[in-house]
Amino acid sequence: MTEVRGRRREDIEVRPAAAAPVGATIQAASRNTGATTTRRGRAPFPVDVAEGGGWSAWTLTAAQVDTLSSEDARKIIEIRPAGRGADRSRWELKARRTVGAVRLGTAEGAVQLRIAPKVTVDRLLYLLVYAPRWARWQPDPVDAAVRNELFPAIAHTFARAAEQALRRGPLSGYQGREDTSMMLRGRLRAAAQLRSRPGLALPLEISYDEHTPDIPENQLLLSAARRLTRLPEVQPQDRARLRRLDALLDGVTAPVLGAPVAAWTPSRLNAHYIPALRLAEIILKGASFEYVDGRPVRVDGLLLNMEKAFEEFLAKALGSALERQIGGRFQAQANTHFLDDRSEYPLLPDLVHKLSGEDGALHPAILVDAKYQDGVKRANLYQMLAYCTCFGLSEGHLVSVAGDEDGTGVRVPVPGGAIMLYRHVVDLSLPPQALTARIDELARTIAAARTTAPRPRTGTGT
Repeated sequence: MTEVRGRRREDIEVRPAAAAPVGATIQAASRNTGATTTRRGRAPFPVDVAEGGGWSAWTLTAAQVDTLSSEDARKIIEIRPAGRGADRSRWELKARRTVGAVRLGTAEGAVQLRIAPKVTVDRLLYLLVYAPRWARWQPDPVDAAVRNELFPAIAHTFARAAEQALRRGPLSGYQGREDTSMMLRGRLRAAAQLRSRPGLALPLEISYDEHTPDIPENQLLLSAARRLTRLPEVQPQDRARLRRLDALLDGVTAPVLGAPVAAWTPSRLNAHYIPALRLAEIILKGASFEYVDGRPVRVDGLLLNMEKAFEEFLAKALGSALERQIGGRFQAQANTHFLDDRSEYPLLPDLVHKLSGEDGALHPAILVDAKYQDGVKRANLYQMLAYCTCFGLSEGHLVSVAGDEDGTGVRVPVPGGAIMLYRHVVDLSLPPQALTARIDELARTIAAARTTAPRPRTGTGT
């Protein structure tokens, strides 16, 4: 008698394979061949698109369409039927200006959406973590090339930067504490003592300063490390490094999910932390996004708004270059001027550079607005014209990431003279050193175009 794994064949009960429950399979359609593959379980349906890559066709279930049509999803991707008379399961998707990966929906409608950035990972990291006092730090080009996925590259770079920051041990600082004690330590909180124990000498309500590693800088590093550890795309060796960082930050308060990002101030004491802290802020801010009305939305993944990243990069890099070349002080999106006299409509150019006037005070002298797009649109010119009119300046500068209008200007006649609107291009695909040189060159060009004759201001502000 033939036996199968130690059991006789007649002892084995043969049952028909159970049918998969409705909706328990996910069909992944190939966009090129139309073939489908079926997988058990409720793993999210993978959707891979590229930033600025145009429309791509996908075969989606009704539940997946509902997920990608939700208010949350439409913040990061566009969806439409694949033409008239097309199969109702065929849809077209197009990424907006957000890159990264996020899980949307639940059960049969779960989708794992990945949006690849237009720029390479090493350029993206350089753009994101740029800081004037960190000019010599650059992401390792070899590691970035090997890790061509965004999350693994960010996780690897953060782990390396955090290890460098913590090489001498966690930074400590003084934090205020309030406690109840049987002996006096620090200061007596007299009001609290009388309110809680009138007429009793002990115990005491006290407040004191404690030297501890539980400070905002370490809380920020711990929050980012734990956030990255939960991402499935992180490489095992980098996940192990992140867990070692978690252990090294023993004694630091564990972050609360959804809590605001810990606030910190650059100083001489935490200068060696700054590279890691910049990355940590990006990681934690990428864990959520906002609606137009400011409502926060938590997401499962990491998202990076490329438009905001370019605006912040240009303001910091170009503002620092202008300070080195002509002095003064720059402000990024300074909320100081308004279009109307009731201060209902703020004017928020990405960079306002101020120089000393005849009265010795700092006044707006240069206006720059970043545009993460190909070329400068007509609406952008109208917007900059409004900025120049309200700030009382005779020229404004618009900087895009592509286009053939670099160095050209538009002259707008106005009563008493003209306002010049200059167009510039900063190519983000340049290597870091070439990109830094391009920013310095742009600062010289903008400084040379400045006129000293002020114009009458029509807006309100300081």
